[in-house]
Amino acid sequence: HVELVESGGGLVQAGGSLRLSCAASGRTIAGYAMGWFRQAPGKEREFVAAIGWSGTRDLADSVKGRFSISRDNGKNTVNLEMNSLKPEDTGAYYCAADRRLKQNENYEYWGQGTQVTVSS
Repeated sequence: HVELVESGGGLVQAGGSLRLSCAASGRTIAGYAMGWFRQAPGKEREFVAAIGWSGTRDLADSVKGRFSISRDNGKNTVNLEMNSLKPEDTGAYYCAADRRLKQNENYEYWGQGTQVTVSS
């Protein structure tokens, strides 16, 4: 079993930056693909970014050029660096883990989420 805890959310002005972290426990994430999803109020949860166990990266078109994802298997963490934030980036951000890299929500493990609010 993998437990995931997100941190780093907060309130930021448009154009600002935030760095989200996801700390895993219970198992090493070395063999897992790690994903970030977000859910805005009244909307369905959507894919943001993912990184495979080998380092392969996938980003949603809406965040390409602004967000980056990285992992540190030694620290059992995954980070989401978010720059040039826009109000439409507002939402609860969730970390997820699965054996396969994918954009759909069929990840085995999920964190509780951290709130990101971008003011205009």
